[in-house]
Amino acid sequence: MIEIRGLTKKYGELFAIKDINLELSQGDVFGFIGPNGAGKTTTMRILATLLNPTWGEAYVAGHSIYTHPKEIRRIIGYMPDFFGVYDDMKVIEYLEFFAAAYRIRGAERRKICEGVLELVDLTYKREALVTSLSRGMTQRLGLARVLLHDPQVLLLDEPASGLDPRARIDIRGLLKELRNMGKTIIVSSHILPELADICNKIGIIEKGELIVNTDVESVMKQVRQQLVLKIRVAENMEQALETIRSHALVESAEIDARDITATLVPEAEDPSDLAATLIAGGYRLTLLKEDEINLETAFMALTKGITS
Repeated sequence: MIEIRGLTKKYGELFAIKDINLELSQGDVFGFIGPNGAGKTTTMRILATLLNPTWGEAYVAGHSIYTHPKEIRRIIGYMPDFFGVYDDMKVIEYLEFFAAAYRIRGAERRKICEGVLELVDLTYKREALVTSLSRGMTQRLGLARVLLHDPQVLLLDEPASGLDPRARIDIRGLLKELRNMGKTIIVSSHILPELADICNKIGIIEKGELIVNTDVESVMKQVRQQLVLKIRVAENMEQALETIRSHALVESAEIDARDITATLVPEAEDPSDLAATLIAGGYRLTLLKEDEINLETAFMALTKGITS
């Protein structure tokens, strides 16, 4: 669905992006992560045919950004991080205006506008002025706008930027629904734990270079090479700590608040023997689970915060 080969954009001697390579299939949701100025927006603008690269190639649904920009624009929906709205229009008028720009006419236009309003849960605001909408509602309206022509590919640049927690949850739920509809989505965000919940693939860009491009699980494994467990016992925590430390599977263990955090030796894959040892020792085991690394921790471990 999307194929990028050696994509590069220079401004004088400065590389905004450098030798980006990426392949996404239909239905992939790609989380694009990086500090401000790393090259995320530049990459999206090139894919949206709004900016020409210095060199390299990119295809969207088999269409080259150089030779078939009009065909690409028909099948993508691009939502920039900041977009203008017409404050003196009602919500339904705003959508109908853009639907007309997509040459959607007659009764079909009203039907489609009502449909996208329902999808983004803004039907109750159809007669409200755009200027009266909150930041979260405006973001949802912007998403409704890019869905009018039923694009196959969505390029969403920081769709959750500046939103309160409830509005971010709403946007996350909407993105999951779009994923279930089979859309191919590239979404950039600084709300990293939420990207892990939505995306099946992750890219980390720093100083214009794509330093990580893989699935979410592989990113976590790349950062953490050893299994780390959270263990809780009902009583005798200090004694349990010594028992855990003396076990052959355990490299190190410390008490962390109510739990014991145990790092297993590199070759350990199955912690069940440790659980059996604790139970046999008379400890009432109330918790034993893998301490999963989150995407934010992975991002901090893999990047240095350098921009182009």
